[in-house]
Amino acid sequence: MPDLGVYRFEGSPSAPVVVLLGSLGTTMAVWDGQLAALQPWFRLLRAEHPGHGGAGVPPGPGSVEALGQRLVGLIDRLGVARAHVVGLSLGGLVGMWLAVNHPDRVDRLVLACVAPRFNAPESYRQRALSVRAQGTGSLVAGAMARWFAAPTAPANAEIVARYSAMLAGIEAEGYAYCCEAVAGADLGPDLAHITAPTLVVGGALDTVVTPELATAAARAIPGAGLYVLPGGAHLVNVEQPAAFNEAVLRHLAGTPEERGLAQRRSVLGQDHVDRALAGASPLTADFQTLLAKWPWGEVWARPGLDRRTRRLVTIAMLVALNRPEELEMHVRTALGDGITEAELNEVLLQTAVYAGLPAANAAFAIADRVVRRREEAEARPE
Repeated sequence: MPDLGVYRFEGSPSAPVVVLLGSLGTTMAVWDGQLAALQPWFRLLRAEHPGHGGAGVPPGPGSVEALGQRLVGLIDRLGVARAHVVGLSLGGLVGMWLAVNHPDRVDRLVLACVAPRFNAPESYRQRALSVRAQGTGSLVAGAMARWFAAPTAPANAEIVARYSAMLAGIEAEGYAYCCEAVAGADLGPDLAHITAPTLVVGGALDTVVTPELATAAARAIPGAGLYVLPGGAHLVNVEQPAAFNEAVLRHLAGTPEERGLAQRRSVLGQDHVDRALAGASPLTADFQTLLAKWPWGEVWARPGLDRRTRRLVTIAMLVALNRPEELEMHVRTALGDGITEAELNEVLLQTAVYAGLPAANAAFAIADRVVRRREEAEARPE
């Protein structure tokens, strides 16, 4: 089996998958500023490029096709049939290739600070030769000037130090391999064949992929949106995380209200939410909107607790408040979202101590009924 590299796959198994592909010379830590914003909504797959973050380097010259095939092998191994793809610079080239050659695997696409063909491809071949001879540490000063709008500003000292060390830690052969991939990339003629809804994100101060190049890429992809962030250079997601995150969330999951509604459906079940919305009247319509925006769009999306913890806390509170109908619904959907019977048992035992034996007794009866129905449904022939 081929080496499929180093990756991290995190989040609720029932959530849509987002693949995050970083830039040349950075590890998956380049996405640290996006994790808290994306994790409430998605299952995140971060994959390292060859020679980056401890990943091995395949034999032969590097190419975007080879990187794309490597990604296809990874998502096949993980059982991901279809995903959103967010690619930064080199990662964006891989995202383009995947969207063109495997359109059935890409739901929505975000291309950040990337052009289908980078200017001066020969310079990347020369960089590959140089880094093989001198190592990635020799690239640090030039890279920081490209990656950040004001790398010498005192306020940026910590982040520049961190990314300098990150680049210096990249394996020379892996960096050179990826340089060869950038040098040989020319996906311009293919952009018209991208069918995935696409957002192109650029940095107004990016000297690698200028706003003009980002605009040209967006125009070449049918129906693509364009968002150029002021004040950002090549690692625009690092310099402008809040604006970048909101742009990505809106493209992948909709407005805050739409995201809250999707979260509500994911936690409570499609049928329940559809019934609630269908039963809304002029009197209750505003309350349904409030539900989408506040508890589901804001509180359930806060990064301080993961979704598993929020589910268990909610079950405990519904026991204590004697809300049997809501409790049964939350138990049923929690068991379908990765909460185990053992975890449910512990939570209900905890409520026996702090909410009282009668409340826990009723809750155990409800939970047992839900589990038995699940077992009967699983045993029933198709």
